[in-house]
Amino acid sequence: MSSQSSCPDKILVVDDSPDNIFLIKTILEEEGYIVSTAENGVSALAQLEASACDLVLLDLMMPGMDGYEVTKRIRGNAKLQQYIPILLITAHDAPNVAQGLDLGADDFIRKPVTVDELLARVRSLLRLKHSIDERDEISRQREDFVSRLTHDLRTPLVAADRILMLFQQGALGALSAQMQEVIAIMARSNTNLLSMVNTLLEVYRFEAGRKTLTFQPVNLVQLLEEVTGELTPLAQEKALPINLDFTKDSTKSVVMGDRLELHRLFTNLIGNAIKFTESGSITIRLNSILDAGKVSYPSFSDTLTSSDYITIEVADTGPGIPPEEQATLFERFRQGSHKSSGSGLGLYLSRRIVEAHRGAIFVKSELGKGSVFTLLLPLK
Repeated sequence: MSSQSSCPDKILVVDDSPDNIFLIKTILEEEGYIVSTAENGVSALAQLEASACDLVLLDLMMPGMDGYEVTKRIRGNAKLQQYIPILLITAHDAPNVAQGLDLGADDFIRKPVTVDELLARVRSLLRLKHSIDERDEISRQREDFVSRLTHDLRTPLVAADRILMLFQQGALGALSAQMQEVIAIMARSNTNLLSMVNTLLEVYRFEAGRKTLTFQPVNLVQLLEEVTGELTPLAQEKALPINLDFTKDSTKSVVMGDRLELHRLFTNLIGNAIKFTESGSITIRLNSILDAGKVSYPSFSDTLTSSDYITIEVADTGPGIPPEEQATLFERFRQGSHKSSGSGLGLYLSRRIVEAHRGAIFVKSELGKGSVFTLLLPLK
């Protein structure tokens, strides 16, 4: 029985032998479990998609679709949102069992089954199931709490931003030079905090599956020129020129994407380049169409699904990124060692946006020589 609630655990028994099914079903029902049965793999998969269960007891050797294939399909089925433990039932030797475990099964029991061993293994796997469910529920509650909190924080921050703007515009009376300086500092701090809150909210929208992207043709030349124009004042404060190196034929730079999210992506990457560069320049390159098979980054080859990609590079002449930080650069809350490093969410969100567009992002960096962030976006 489930220790998490008063509801009995549901177990699916899959076996092509009616005698085996009757025996196992009788043993489990006497312990209070709800048992459903399937005589083949196809029927079992259909039942799981229609109604999830807490545990699958699966015979390895069945005609048609054997237990190995059923295990593989269960683990690869994205429709099964919750984790379901799999207990293999086998009369064969260890190597065959090892193959099933490698495909994702959790445990095995040999025929003929004994009552004590069967119940012990069932209880063990159900404890695992309840533990994972509890962990996932806590994680969902935490993410929902952070998402709601972040959303609620935006209201007072936006209000404060507008009030500070009114002060700076003189709408609430003349200010002394000292007050103007103080309010300017407050406005910058509030803007930074609002930006952080917005980023955190976007991260949790992606992670909670609540982010909806609207795909349309996006001209990358126009978008990059727009983002560059918006960020030029920041670069001018540090006397950093922004160089645009685009191919002549801008018609080849059109991709299907969510323009708002791509704008957020490029703003983050170019903004980071300006933020971490004290001298030199920022260069943005829009390269020719690239065949995915020619990508020289094997670790990303599995994520590329289209044959034709366009590449965008954001290069800076900043301090560079230490090799030990590059491996985790795009992970959530991974802050760099640089004094200007932020919350560790910007590059993580950038990766999520790129992946939502079925592309890839990676970095090459050398200490003292700068960094190059490269994006691959599919043309189809």
